[in-house]
Amino acid sequence: MRYAIPPTPLATVPVAGSDEQFPVRRIYCVGRNYAEHAREMGFTGREAPFFFMKPADAVLPVPPGQEGRLPYPPRTADLHHEIELVVAIGRGGANIAAQDALQHVWGYAVGLDMTRRDLQADMKKQGRPWCIAKGFDASAPIGPITPAAQAGNVQDAAIWLQVNGQPRQTSRTSQLIWSIAETIEHLSAGWTLQPGDLIFTGTPEGVGAVARGDVLEGGIDGLGTLRVAVA
Repeated sequence: MRYAIPPTPLATVPVAGSDEQFPVRRIYCVGRNYAEHAREMGFTGREAPFFFMKPADAVLPVPPGQEGRLPYPPRTADLHHEIELVVAIGRGGANIAAQDALQHVWGYAVGLDMTRRDLQADMKKQGRPWCIAKGFDASAPIGPITPAAQAGNVQDAAIWLQVNGQPRQTSRTSQLIWSIAETIEHLSAGWTLQPGDLIFTGTPEGVGAVARGDVLEGGIDGLGTLRVAVA
C-alpha cells in the first residue's frame, strides 16, 4: 500500500513479563463509575453508564520499574489525577452479554485518566463537549498490561494512588458501580469493540490537582504499580 504521507506509528503498551507490545486501537473511558467519586462530583445514584473517548496516541506507556514523564499540559491551571483499572480487549464483538464479556478481555493494567478540570467545568457550563479536558496529549499514562490469566482477582482488588508519598485515592475495584462485565455489555451496545481497545473503568473518590514536580504513584493488587512525574 502506498501512503500519501508517512503513517503515524502505532500506539502500543508493554506487556508485563514479556518483550511484546499491545497495540492500541481506541481508548474508551467510563464516567462516574464509583459511587463516592460520583458524590464528590455532585451526583448520586446508580445512573446508566456513560462513556467518553481519548485518542489512541494519548497513552503514555510506562515500562515496569520505570518512572514516566508527564508534561504539564497547556491551557490549564487545574490538572487532576484519576487512578483507574484498565481493561484491554483481545476479542472484539458487538452486543456482548455480560455473562460472556470476560471472554473478550485480554488483560488488565493500571492507568491514570488525567483531566484538565477547569476546562471540563467550563465546557460543561457552556453545554459543550469536553474532549479538550480529557483527550489531550499524554492524558492516559498506563503501566504494563498483565494477561488476564495472571492478573489475580481484579474484581475485588485494592486500588490506590499517592502524590509525593501522601495518600490521595484508596478503594477497591469491587466498589465499581458497573462491573467490568456490565461495562463491556453497555459499551458494546454502542460500539463494536475490536482487539486493541482499552477501557478505563472509572476512578474512586479522592481526585485532586497536581503540579509540576509532583510524583504520582498508584497501583492495583495483582497488576503492579504506575509511577509518573509531572514535568
